[in-house]
Amino acid sequence: MRHKIAGKRLNRSKDQRIALRKNLVKQLFEHERIKTTRAKATAVRGQAEKLITLAKRGNAAEGAEVVHTHRLAAARINDNEIVKKLFEDIAPRFENRKGGYTRIIKLGPRLGDSAELVILELVEE
Repeated sequence: MRHKIAGKRLNRSKDQRIALRKNLVKQLFEHERIKTTRAKATAVRGQAEKLITLAKRGNAAEGAEVVHTHRLAAARINDNEIVKKLFEDIAPRFENRKGGYTRIIKLGPRLGDSAELVILELVEE
């Protein structure tokens, strides 16, 4: 039994799960809206919100902490263009918002396997 174990397995091995989450977060920040299954969206939502909070903290900081937050974000995303977009475009948008940067909109079941599809998007203000 998986008592008190955080996170969803998503029927994948550890390396595949890590790669899937990194790719979904990267795609969310690149396109600002992705269509995926509900299980994947809920698994990725927390990581995306934590990265936006990290970027907000980095924009408000001074000196070495700015570099530190950029490096932490780059370690989690692995794409310098997306990190730049996160710090310059996305984080300033949510400067006055305390949380809830993403929204999940239900679309209904997929035709092939009846998996519940959703749209995971960044909230517009």
